Amino acid sequence: MTTSPDALFDVPAPVPPVARLLALAGEYTRHNDSADILGSSAPETGDHARSAELLATETNAAITAVTELRLFDHADLTAALVRLQQIAYLADAASRHELTTSRVLTAFAPDAVVGSAARIAAHMRRRRSGHAPEPDERLDAVRQTALHEIALGHVVSTSSQGRDYVHSAGARVLISTLRSLEESGLVERVPRSAPPAYVGGGPQTRIRLSPAGAIALATVIGGPPAGREAATAPAPAAAATKAVPRSR
Repeated sequence: MTTSPDALFDVPAPVPPVARLLALAGEYTRHNDSADILGSSAPETGDHARSAELLATETNAAITAVTELRLFDHADLTAALVRLQQIAYLADAASRHELTTSRVLTAFAPDAVVGSAARIAAHMRRRRSGHAPEPDERLDAVRQTALHEIALGHVVSTSSQGRDYVHSAGARVLISTLRSLEESGLVERVPRSAPPAYVGGGPQTRIRLSPAGAIALATVIGGPPAGREAATAPAPAAAATKAVPRSR
């Protein structure tokens, strides 16, 4: 089979640093879920140690991608990068500990990585750096909230008697919103990848951002929720109403 010359130059566009961080948060969630399912009695944790080592490497690579943007210095940017460095150190340490201790070291990594991504994105917009993308118009406030909760690793789904249920550790995510995001290709389900909800229960289905979902969320994370301007603007009638003094 002959390859078209044009195909040789069909190189995927690089993932923006903020989207890369959101995808990385999902990998930390996957890593933690794996530890929770294995449990402290797992006889072999070599794969888990290698996973932690790879996460440390990828976190450092994400830090490099942000610094290469040469953004203006700011306290928020510095705080975000320092927090990511801390996560990289903890992941590296987790690769050299037994499973129970390793799980503690990466416990808050998803939240920290998403929080850093939000700070960096907000800094890009505030400084009008040219690196901040236009907001994805598909993401209203409800969808933004759902994607943010999913990025944090807060959302799982279960099935019972033919019905699907969504559970979130943070803000509420409706099943209708989840299905809408799935239809748009922004999230995906990973069956039996999250720990049970109770002792003796079966693994749950983890909801994760798809690559497209990470890119979409990166366009709005750290910014004002969609519709805030409309919600805070005075109503036309109220804005036009003025006190009229009574004639005597």
